[in-house]
Amino acid sequence: MVTDTKTRRGARKGSTSSSSSSSSSAPADPLSSMLDGTDPLSMFAAASVSETPAMSHSSSTGDLGRKRREKEEEVVGPDFEHWLSKRGEILARFTTTEKLSINLFMGSDRGKALSPGSSAVSEKVRTRLEELDDLEEGSQRELLNLSQQDYANRIEELNQSLKEAWASDQKVKALKIVIQCSKLLSDTSVIQFYPSKFVLITDILDTFGRLVYDRIWTMCSDPRPLPDGFTVEDVNDTAKETCLNWFFKIASIRELLPRLYVEAAILKCNRFLNKSGIQETLPRLTAMIRGIGDPLVAAYARAYLCRVGMEVAPHLKDSLNRNFFDLLGTFKQISAESVQNQLVLQRVEVPEYLTLYSPAINWILQCIAYRAPEPLLTEMMERCKTLGNNALLLNSVMRAFRPEFVAVRATDFISMIKECDESGFPKHLLFGSLGRSLACADPPESERLTILNEAWKVITKVRSPQDYINCAEIWVEFTCRHFTKREVNTVLADIIKHMTPDRAFEDAYPQLQSVIRKILTYFHDFSLLFSMERFLPFLDMFQKDSVRVEVCKSIMEVFIKHQVELTRDPVILNAMLHICKTMHDSVNALTLDDEKRSLALLIIGFIRMVSFGRDFEQQLSFCVEARATFCNLEPVLVQLIHTVNQLAMETLRVVRGSHSRKTAAFVRACAAYSFITIPSLSSIFSRLSLYLLSGQVALANQCLSQSDAFLQAAVSILPEVPRSISIEGKLRSSESFLLDFINNFLATLLVVPDHPEHGVLYLVRGLLNMVQDYTWEDNSDAKVRVYISALPLLAAMSQETYLYSIPKVDSNETLYGGDPKFLSEINKLCETLIGQILDHLKALGRDEQSPRRQGALAFSLFGVLLAHGDLRNNKLSQLAVNLWNLSHKHGYCETRISVRTLEYIKHQAQQPDMVHLSDTVQRLALQSRT
Repeated sequence: MVTDTKTRRGARKGSTSSSSSSSSSAPADPLSSMLDGTDPLSMFAAASVSETPAMSHSSSTGDLGRKRREKEEEVVGPDFEHWLSKRGEILARFTTTEKLSINLFMGSDRGKALSPGSSAVSEKVRTRLEELDDLEEGSQRELLNLSQQDYANRIEELNQSLKEAWASDQKVKALKIVIQCSKLLSDTSVIQFYPSKFVLITDILDTFGRLVYDRIWTMCSDPRPLPDGFTVEDVNDTAKETCLNWFFKIASIRELLPRLYVEAAILKCNRFLNKSGIQETLPRLTAMIRGIGDPLVAAYARAYLCRVGMEVAPHLKDSLNRNFFDLLGTFKQISAESVQNQLVLQRVEVPEYLTLYSPAINWILQCIAYRAPEPLLTEMMERCKTLGNNALLLNSVMRAFRPEFVAVRATDFISMIKECDESGFPKHLLFGSLGRSLACADPPESERLTILNEAWKVITKVRSPQDYINCAEIWVEFTCRHFTKREVNTVLADIIKHMTPDRAFEDAYPQLQSVIRKILTYFHDFSLLFSMERFLPFLDMFQKDSVRVEVCKSIMEVFIKHQVELTRDPVILNAMLHICKTMHDSVNALTLDDEKRSLALLIIGFIRMVSFGRDFEQQLSFCVEARATFCNLEPVLVQLIHTVNQLAMETLRVVRGSHSRKTAAFVRACAAYSFITIPSLSSIFSRLSLYLLSGQVALANQCLSQSDAFLQAAVSILPEVPRSISIEGKLRSSESFLLDFINNFLATLLVVPDHPEHGVLYLVRGLLNMVQDYTWEDNSDAKVRVYISALPLLAAMSQETYLYSIPKVDSNETLYGGDPKFLSEINKLCETLIGQILDHLKALGRDEQSPRRQGALAFSLFGVLLAHGDLRNNKLSQLAVNLWNLSHKHGYCETRISVRTLEYIKHQAQQPDMVHLSDTVQRLALQSRT
């Protein structure tokens, strides 16, 4: 027989409490009433209906304002650091090498048939009870000797099994998994791993909570989706019954810890049943935690409850405060015999044990301190004093509240830290937490020196090098931020003193790198930085090559970014040369090209910032030293050659008009530097361009023999140019690059005077001979294009006055003065080149595949003759006409260009000295395309 009993909501509250809970007013266990045939679902439904208030059709303006304020409070803003951001840190920090185990008691999936003589409702209730019993009584699965990674993998497998069971509509199996995983949180056999275990298992609880909530939400979304701000009235009866069913199943879990965790996981589902359900459930769950005997297990249970509470109802601060105050009451349990025996058994020291509480306490205090007023910090400090300045609590308070609040009270915190018991929680950890706040906010100016002195008195006494550097690294930022190089130098000296013995620095490279980064953040004056006596000795602690190079790179990056003015400061130069040499010496055969390029750019950035003003000899000496130091990085050598050439040109500008012997000697020294350095470069085009550049600079400085040497060297290495080069990892033809170089070279030759011992036009002839002998690509017109490009040069050389010249350098126009023999040599060379070009055009004419190439070359030669030739010569005029016709023979010449060319010739023909072009233009026919 089923009895329909109307019960208030409070009865359901009691039904989910365990007998082990510390709550003094626990009502009758619902499982007992179940045996009498009462259906708890009907009971919960009745309670839910009785508690649902009638909706008022009218509301006051005050009610609307209150609801708006409540809605704003229910949202956690982006300034709140979510649990997900702490997860990775906890897993990385709390590790173990001990072997772990997982004990799972999974119930069987045997079916339950209904007895034909019993009522459907009572059998339904009995079946549910048997299923719930089956959750905790069944086959045992035990996994032993698991490493930490294996343990994490197994927990993740359980998480996936939960999702798969849910997806296949095996809800009971899913609940079994969650219950058994929750039970694992009562196991503290490997206590150092407990915080990480908590993170892994609560991931499963979070997954379960989302699945249940989403399922009920989906049930409410038919026929239309449920709005975000839904009320109980928007939830249909089916969804409510399903939700009540879940709470009933969880309330029937026998053990306290899994019942607590699983109900907390679905806390948000109370929204479907009652508007005040969450507000009523949180205090009850808080009270249930008092029944957990192990203080560490209880602390993390409170942390999880606060976490889900912040997610669903962040405005309910009373529950957060209650959990925190309960946590304070459990601190005395830490010194209890049971806990101490456990620590002895597992060989865990008390300070290490206390750090296990940090994630839980930090999280609870973070939730309490979120957007909390400043007076709350004062209250917390008073509670710390009441507890005898409990170090663990004090540490969490400093980390939870806003740095601005902590910084104002820094002196008070230092006084409290002094009174803490050193044996329970090391004071250097407390100063570390205080230092983190002071790195973000400034204490009163009058207190800063006292704060630093008091902190460093404790830090410098820390014996463990690792503990010492962990704390010192934090306070370096405070020192750099508020003090001068004197105090920073003192701190560096103390770090060196602590980290040098037994090469302790080898285990602290990350912290030491952090020290360098913080110093570089606040000290951009490198003369000041390198004048610190202990800075370079500090760098010497980086003995590992890869780390040392990274530190040097970070220094160089800051130098290039912040060093605005050119420098000649010997302190900076010596230090930076040492740093750059360290980077350079790290290069070996295995170094990647990208890494070489990165290092070279940093060193080049330094070289460009060095200037000795008009002390050119000192600048050259620096370049000589840099060449010897950075000989393995080709881009740096290229930059040095450019720097020396700029130096020579700057000398010319400064001493223009008074070219003394001393100046000439200096320029020759610069030329010698380049001449010695260029052959060491592997890139053929770098060598070619630098030979040409250095030759031009030497010529501008009237150093003719040096200029000849550079230009001859460039000509001599032309045969070494490969037919293809690698550009960004891809092979490309070198032809276009070589043609560009030769054209630049030809332009320079106009102002280069002939050597008296080498004959007329020796450089031009030498270049053309190299072009003649070079192995060009098959079916290439590059050689003929060089010949065509050489014709304008020869035409310019035959002029009485050259188009351009170099001051105080006598070009061939002056040396030969229009000598007929010189002009005859030019004419002979032109005839030879034109003959070579015409032979090539005939060869292309015999190849049916090359009419387009033939037309393009013919038109190029026509343009040269038109611009530079004397078309009053009938032979030359006829050659021009023939070339025009040849270029248009196959219709490949672009009509637009042809039309513009004809218009130009007609315009030129109107000039008094160009009348002969009128006759030529009449013979140039414009052929249409077929």
